[in-house]
Amino acid sequence: MSKLLKAAQAGTVESSDILVRLIPGDAGSGIQVELVSPTMQQYGKHINNLITTTLVSHGIDDVQVNATDRGALDCTIKARVITALQRAGE
Repeated sequence: MSKLLKAAQAGTVESSDILVRLIPGDAGSGIQVELVSPTMQQYGKHINNLITTTLVSHGIDDVQVNATDRGALDCTIKARVITALQRAGE
């Protein structure tokens, strides 16, 4: 998959989870991540890199990401991004 067909989301704003919304971007716009997290100062860069790396590994390069983190673990973040990608590609 190299292009999203529609906007999609996965996850919740419950404790230990993350809500990830993917919106298809214009060609050449790149990956734009908007992250809200209570742990932004400590883990913001790591979460941003994890989201970006997951998208790149799935061939996505033009997308707007809105993520609301509530202390999710790395495996949860990856799972939410992948699920949103699958929903956006249907």
